[in-house]
Amino acid sequence: MGTVLGAMRNVRWHELQHAYGSASQVPGVLSRIAWGDAPTSDEALSDLERWISTPPVFDSTAATVPFLWELAATDTVRDRAGVLELLATILAAGNAEHPAWTRAAHDAVAAGRATAARLAAAPDTPEAGGPSPARTVRAAATRLLAAIDRHACPACAGLPPRGAQVR
Repeated sequence: MGTVLGAMRNVRWHELQHAYGSASQVPGVLSRIAWGDAPTSDEALSDLERWISTPPVFDSTAATVPFLWELAATDTVRDRAGVLELLATILAAGNAEHPAWTRAAHDAVAAGRATAARLAAAPDTPEAGGPSPARTVRAAATRLLAAIDRHACPACAGLPPRGAQVR
């Protein structure tokens, strides 16, 4: 797998769940997003959205988010804007029965704020025939950055900040 997504092998995906069962297929889907042609990448991104973020988040969601940030930051990924939009969807989603999963997923999205800021500030590269990919990524990153900055939800407000000592 090279350096992109190389750390996926360190996650015990088979112990995690998504909307339809075991998350053991998530690494393959992330790989298809990273290296697939347009139809393959689009289908994989759609599958991942259904599996980990809509309507609730799952324990696999927080494990997946760092890899989504990695894909969003990798120039060779075909639909980086779509990956950023999935991150925004995750930030807006929750799971009332498992607020800790929601908090973990939201924290993982917020942890990538610096990447979103860098992508939002990226220069435009004009291309003939429509909006440039850089402009599309920049717009998606700007929207996600705003969502991170204004994020407030019951799960995140109801738990102490990560790393805080509970007395």
